[in-house]
Amino acid sequence: MFGRLVLALLFIVFLFSCRSSKKLQSAVTNKDSVITLLVNPAESDSVKLLHDALDKIASNTIQYNTFSGKIKVDYKDTRQRKYDFNSFVRIRKDSAIWISISAILGIEAFRVLVTPDSVKIMNRLDNYIQYHSTDYIREITQLPADFYTLQDILIGNPVFLDTTNVLMYKESENNISISTLGEFFKHLLTLRKEDSAIEHSKLDDQDITRNRTADFSFEDYTQVQGRLFSSKRKIVITEKNRIDITLDYKQVEFDKTLSFPFNVPKNYLKK
Repeated sequence: MFGRLVLALLFIVFLFSCRSSKKLQSAVTNKDSVITLLVNPAESDSVKLLHDALDKIASNTIQYNTFSGKIKVDYKDTRQRKYDFNSFVRIRKDSAIWISISAILGIEAFRVLVTPDSVKIMNRLDNYIQYHSTDYIREITQLPADFYTLQDILIGNPVFLDTTNVLMYKESENNISISTLGEFFKHLLTLRKEDSAIEHSKLDDQDITRNRTADFSFEDYTQVQGRLFSSKRKIVITEKNRIDITLDYKQVEFDKTLSFPFNVPKNYLKK
């Protein structure tokens, strides 16, 4: 159970969705903010502001060949379950995601290798190995996530970002907010005005019978080898219960030569 939960935490950090545009109308709500609703984008200068913001989001997308980092994960929920553990992550872009999860006293508990078509999970405590297709990611997150979604999540790049259905644009002194409607979520995205770094993302499930929301905060941005990187992220997920997760990134590096060791001992059982 703990192993499945740990993997869910690493796969669950999901996020942004959008779709198609209609028309624009702007309204000044006070002297500090402007709200822009889609009415006729061809006739409004506000569309340029919106497109500029989206272009800046795209320019902040982290480009890399390899990534490595240590993540301290803290988890708690309304069932009084609390976990904290360290995970080491290595990524070769579009090829492999390698995760090592440490338990008490730094002993490795799980090793995971995800490729575009498979998920392999080695339980180092109970000596068994599991093999799954990437459908396992969708199963465990209950979202249309795949290998490429997962690698963007771990890096901090936006996912499910289709910019064709923008509902609202709001600009204040320090922030820009964009509201979108996607296939699965209504999404409110808040950016820092100074550099368009993502500060906050709130997702509300389109399926009202689920009443699911996900709230993401991105903090402690630093420049890492010329890349704007959020080293602390907080996630609050509510449906029938509430889950709080904090991800604290340490020792982050890009474009180093990495290995992805995954040798399965002969005595391990296959489950």
